[in-house]
Amino acid sequence: MDKNFQEEQFTGIIKFTPPLYKQRYQFIKDLVGKYKPKKVADLGCADCTLLWMLKFCNCIEVLAGLDICASVMKEKMHRLSPLPGDYLQPAERSLTVTLHHGSVAHKDPCMLGFDLVTCIELIEHLEQSELKKFPEVVFGFMAPSIVVISTPNSEFNPLLPGVTLFRHPDHKFEWNRAQFQSWALETARRYDYSVEFTGVGHPLTGMEKVGFCTQIGVFVRKYAQTTESAQSEKPTEAVYKTVFKAVYPSLKDEKYLQNAVVSEVIFTAQIIKRSLLDRLMSEHEEYNDDPTERKSKFQPSMNRFSEDFGKALVEKSMEPFVNGNVVYIPLKTIFSFPKVNQLCGTFEKLHKLIAGKVTLSSDGSAVMFNTEHENEEN
Repeated sequence: MDKNFQEEQFTGIIKFTPPLYKQRYQFIKDLVGKYKPKKVADLGCADCTLLWMLKFCNCIEVLAGLDICASVMKEKMHRLSPLPGDYLQPAERSLTVTLHHGSVAHKDPCMLGFDLVTCIELIEHLEQSELKKFPEVVFGFMAPSIVVISTPNSEFNPLLPGVTLFRHPDHKFEWNRAQFQSWALETARRYDYSVEFTGVGHPLTGMEKVGFCTQIGVFVRKYAQTTESAQSEKPTEAVYKTVFKAVYPSLKDEKYLQNAVVSEVIFTAQIIKRSLLDRLMSEHEEYNDDPTERKSKFQPSMNRFSEDFGKALVEKSMEPFVNGNVVYIPLKTIFSFPKVNQLCGTFEKLHKLIAGKVTLSSDGSAVMFNTEHENEEN
């Protein structure tokens, strides 16, 4: 189905700002912000616009979409793939996005365990036989903590230009508020949910009695589902076909975490090294105004620490130092930087993640850099 159809059709006499479909999606985003669900499924996901918006919500770790029309999903599903920036700077959370081709009238184990299930402008597209099975599939089998269902309010239709019966040619029915609330209350009662009614798309001034253009029911499960009841009718075979799956890079993955830590450690150490060498050069220049002598006199100034003194310095403080052609930057100094500390959590984990990836001193207490390149530049 085309969720934007009615907004385009009704432009003119009735104009919603923002467009009605954006108001519906914003309603879901606000709900996600309130309840912080980790796993969200959008039934009747169509062109995946809502899923694309939700992938930016940091609380969500699993997103799933289901639609009866695979071609509509495939047109836009590329928007759900990770971007190059996601690999360059992996997020702290994990995120998996999956799209399934199938009917909401069928049960599939891949739809179990979700916190929030959205059904935006879906039920009015269902045949009576499908609508009859829909509550058992969503509320009985899937049984998420929250279900959001939106559907057209037929009482608003007289205010919409060009509407004689239904707003969309594929609609099988459109309920008024009493019909929707009657169905929703009975469904909530049968499956132990509470339900509250609201909507988006305010009527014109003086026409408030018709209600919202889109009516919405927010269902909240009254009792936590037991493991036994959750698995009692779990089917043994999948009936949906997976048409898309994307696993985003995450710092929860050891591979991506190690890459991020190594990169940050080298970056931080380079800054410290550059600062140290600049300071040493500045100190040297105070005693030497002849540029031709800088190279020869720079090296001795860098050798001002003996090897034994250098080791003691690393052990007893967090000051970087130069010994010969090598700059030593204590790991404890690097670990004190907020970004490194946040990535690793513990000093032991920092050491483990960079082992074999960064050149360390013999005792493993400091990162080592050769200064020959800096000498050539000076």
